[in-house]
Amino acid sequence: MRLEGAEPRRREGSEELSPGGNMDESVIFAIVILLLAVVVAVRRAQFHRTIADLAKRQSRTEAKVDLLLKHAGITYDPHANVPPGVVEALRTGKKIEAIRQYRMATGADLKEAKEFVESL
Repeated sequence: MRLEGAEPRRREGSEELSPGGNMDESVIFAIVILLLAVVVAVRRAQFHRTIADLAKRQSRTEAKVDLLLKHAGITYDPHANVPPGVVEALRTGKKIEAIRQYRMATGADLKEAKEFVESL
């Protein structure tokens, strides 16, 4: 039974939630999410810069090796030690056939043959 004009009792240690209380939690949550998004974006940009830097370094290294080979009078043919069936299959765009040909010619397992063919 409740008397008119009487205020309800509050339990000790309990706090009333104000309408702004939930708003504060929402704002904090939004700020945390925003900060996480910024951190992810910065890390992603750093990653892409690192990849781009590595690609440039690899390109410069390959150019240097090409110059050294030319200076030494050495010609490099990446298909020199590749079985002819593999080369022909790759020229016609048949990657699976190239893997099959490499396996038959060398006795390599599927993973090794696939990695070799993809490296050509």
